[in-house]
Amino acid sequence: MHYQEAMEYLQNLTKFGMNFGLGRITELLRRIGNPHRQIKTIHIGGTNGKGSTTAMVAGVLHSAGYRVGTFTSPHLHSYTERYRINGREIEPDRVAGLIARLRPHLEAMVQEGFEHPTEFEVSTAMAFCYFLEEKVDYLVLEVGLGGSIDSTNVVDPIISVITNVAMDHMDYLGNTLVEIARVKAGIIKPGVPVVTAAAKPEVLEIIKETCREKGCPLVQLGRDVRWACGEHSLRGQFFDYCGLDRNLSQLWIPLIGRHQVSNAATALATLEVLSGRGVHLPERALREGLRNTVWPARLELIGDSPPVLIDGAHNYDGARSLRQALDEYFPEYNVIMVLGMLGDKERARVVAELAPRSRHVVITRPNSPRAGDWQQMAGEARRYVARVDTVENIEKAVLAGMQLAREGDLVCVTGSLYMVAEAREVVLRANNRPV
Repeated sequence: MHYQEAMEYLQNLTKFGMNFGLGRITELLRRIGNPHRQIKTIHIGGTNGKGSTTAMVAGVLHSAGYRVGTFTSPHLHSYTERYRINGREIEPDRVAGLIARLRPHLEAMVQEGFEHPTEFEVSTAMAFCYFLEEKVDYLVLEVGLGGSIDSTNVVDPIISVITNVAMDHMDYLGNTLVEIARVKAGIIKPGVPVVTAAAKPEVLEIIKETCREKGCPLVQLGRDVRWACGEHSLRGQFFDYCGLDRNLSQLWIPLIGRHQVSNAATALATLEVLSGRGVHLPERALREGLRNTVWPARLELIGDSPPVLIDGAHNYDGARSLRQALDEYFPEYNVIMVLGMLGDKERARVVAELAPRSRHVVITRPNSPRAGDWQQMAGEARRYVARVDTVENIEKAVLAGMQLAREGDLVCVTGSLYMVAEAREVVLRANNRPV
């Protein structure tokens, strides 16, 4: 099987939709020897920030000399981004080989009366096979969606992390913060330490209650761990960290936005828990790992004629963080907003947060069957700003936004990662930069 053939096979599996539950993935993993039970795993969930936190935890472990795998989703430009070891993506031929090896098991399951595993379940099983074969010391595993219902939740981790809980994916997770928090808390396993940056009282109560029931020590940002923002620029920011056993000043991350400092503190708290379990993590590795963090399409500034800020703010809490960053880092800029979101999001609230900060809004359609009535957002935007356009094609929408820019304007491209990924390619090409 060649890589392109493997990608077509995986794409075809999307016909099985988002079918939650652990029965299919558990059966598939049983047939291939339960590789997930043979890897030390750090399981990272939450509504926002889990990808950045995953990258930071993995970066520090790598800097400390460990062989570290990461499994993240979705990808931006290539499926191979999902599987990395010490920052290096899996080879395409290896992906094809893993799919070819799993395919007979998938066919056998169907023949024996099981439901066919979904595309994400197959991707997750591939991750466990790959990282076991590559003998990683640690796997930093990002939850796909939710927690208890996500196919990554078959693991017995050494640490569980819940970055935060906000309103998102309500069609699948629930319509209140409490309902969503219960699903997110599903990654908490008996006796396994938990780290969280969740701050909303009703969410914290669910996490604390689950930890009490399962006998899990809980490290809570704001109570056990604190941080303070320092100087910042468009290249990144300094911050101070007051942790469980370490106090570190003038730490640097090449990411902008206050929420990234919270993510960094969450990563450091997770690493401190690891240190308490005998993992050697010198201060040099902590500083170097954070300093070298790369996590594109999250408040990423590209070019200067015009400057384009790309951010996957795919829900209301993400939009609030983006608005805060616009006010803090770009107070003198007029904003041209290019926005496209999926239909299962709080689109009206996102528009209400971002449109008033814009002088011109371009609404576009995410490349996803979940796009819904994407043009409805234009009507919402017109409540706050006079100039609103709808351009269905993402490339044309981004180029239109860039062409509208004048001196002193910032083009901000945001929304669903399905849209942002394609938009980022357009911006990189326009600036003669490699994708």
